[in-house]
Amino acid sequence: MNSWPRSCTHKLLFLLALAVLAAVLSLCVGPVTVSLFARDSLSRYIIGYVRLPRTLACLLAGMALAVSGAIIQSVLANPLAAPNIIGVNSGAGLMVALVCAVAPQYPFLTPVAAFLGALAGVLLVLALAQRTGAAKLTVVLAGVAVSSIFGAGIDAVVTFFPDALNGYSDFRIGGLSNLTLAKLNPAGFIILAGVGCALLAAGELDILALGGDTAQSLGLRVKRWRLLLLGTAAALAGAAVSFSGLLGFVGLIVPHMARRYVGEESRPLLAACALGGAALLTLCDLLGRTLFAPYEVPVGIVLSVAGGPFFLWLLLRQRGGRSRD
Repeated sequence: MNSWPRSCTHKLLFLLALAVLAAVLSLCVGPVTVSLFARDSLSRYIIGYVRLPRTLACLLAGMALAVSGAIIQSVLANPLAAPNIIGVNSGAGLMVALVCAVAPQYPFLTPVAAFLGALAGVLLVLALAQRTGAAKLTVVLAGVAVSSIFGAGIDAVVTFFPDALNGYSDFRIGGLSNLTLAKLNPAGFIILAGVGCALLAAGELDILALGGDTAQSLGLRVKRWRLLLLGTAAALAGAAVSFSGLLGFVGLIVPHMARRYVGEESRPLLAACALGGAALLTLCDLLGRTLFAPYEVPVGIVLSVAGGPFFLWLLLRQRGGRSRD
């Protein structure tokens, strides 16, 4: 576990190259095609003020949601869990809506509030999972109920404070338009720090994935590490929601693809999720911007079209394989 196989390193380098390629395409391709090396003022303005913030947002949000999903699935021992399914995203969204309604003059509070909302969501579902014996389908159903409650809270805030979330439909669907570098700054630092912390705690995540009793017998302080890892997942998802809205399915799709690609060991898995999530969200956003030009489809819709059937397939696969769980 201390060193990666060479084949795994090559796979991660491929994902890194894919993420870089997606970023370059995102910067250059659009209604107006520009070159990264263009010197005219219009091209520099398009890249620097329109596409660069959006591309960075795609990379950061994709990285955060995918790593968050991998952590949640491992800690809950549930492959059906994901930030958008078990109430993490909606909890963060509710707190973002409250901050925008009550204290819009303090935008720096948004990532903190999003973290607290995401943490509340994941801890609530964890408590329900422990109470019911962590049955996989029960956790999913509990998460759907929690998401519905938080979603109703968001609707209530918008009803009483109509100006709380400008572009509310984009926030609810998930979108990355009209962002600035200043808005990304606090959340970006949280995401990079969260991914770094997750990689450093990969060994403990491997032990925790063996089961609570086994991890306890190996000397791991299970409750402390479970809380720390879920807190990291909440910070990642909350930071992403604070600027991207309620994006779905990245935290579900990418960890499953990464496990098939690099295996179950946590450190390469988390690295693959970070790179794969960044590449996937950037490419989906690029498709949304260009596929139906001059109309733009929010990236949340593109993800739902791909992620909905994937979740149904995964749910049916889990129901068909209950004897293996």
